[in-house]
Amino acid sequence: MTDFYAVVGNPIEHSLSPEIHRAFAAQTRQDIAYEKMRAPLGEFAGTAEKFFADGGRGLNVTVPFKLDAFDFAGALTERARTAGAVNTLAVQEDGSILGDNTDGAGLVADLKQHLGWPLTGKKILLLGAGGASRGALLPLLEQAPAQLHIANRTAAKAAQLAEDFSSYGPVTASGLEDIPAGFDLIINASAASLAGDRPAIADAVVGADCCAYDMVYGAEPTPFMQWAGQLGARTADGLGMLVGQAAEAFYLWRGVRPEVAPVLARLRGQLNLKAS
Repeated sequence: MTDFYAVVGNPIEHSLSPEIHRAFAAQTRQDIAYEKMRAPLGEFAGTAEKFFADGGRGLNVTVPFKLDAFDFAGALTERARTAGAVNTLAVQEDGSILGDNTDGAGLVADLKQHLGWPLTGKKILLLGAGGASRGALLPLLEQAPAQLHIANRTAAKAAQLAEDFSSYGPVTASGLEDIPAGFDLIINASAASLAGDRPAIADAVVGADCCAYDMVYGAEPTPFMQWAGQLGARTADGLGMLVGQAAEAFYLWRGVRPEVAPVLARLRGQLNLKAS
């Protein structure tokens, strides 16, 4: 029997989730249907309730409903609880709805498995102190880095985030102008790239043999990636994180872990084709 899944957001037309999950289903021989759903603003709970009442088995949740999904879930994973947001809802055996946040797991999987960038024992700089950073912190700290430093335009916000996660590992914080030098990995979780800009940070933060990762993705390198690349860093965008978080959601739903690489390669090819 076909199981039904969907991604819900507003807007939703741009979402690549149906293409990704249908590819996962074909690859793993899972009998599912997956669609896009546009929920009216302020009506997420009603939309989700109807979907599950009609027999839906799981939802991916995108902007602006991740906080609504957090409130909607009957139970939360630890990574959802610490993130304060939910991007995946799943029906459990007892009929309750579990809320998870797979964004950070998708990031870590892309960094380690696809890119081959080590995290354990490394000095990591996380730029931004919003929801994207909060969702990434626990999965990153679980990799036992030597240091994880959060830098944000508003230093107090970074300091509060560091305090919130201090029990999970060595977290420090500062404003953008007070970042220590010499990081092994820099992750841009700020919104700067969406505005065609980059965080105003000093060149000295880029350590020897540094890697630089932007959570935003596109056909062309972001301004942050261009800057880091000019300083000798290896760079990557967030397309692999997108596919990785979807794979984590698929595993939560189906108990089968799909292969990310072929789906990622196809999406990358489509992006490059659109740009040419």
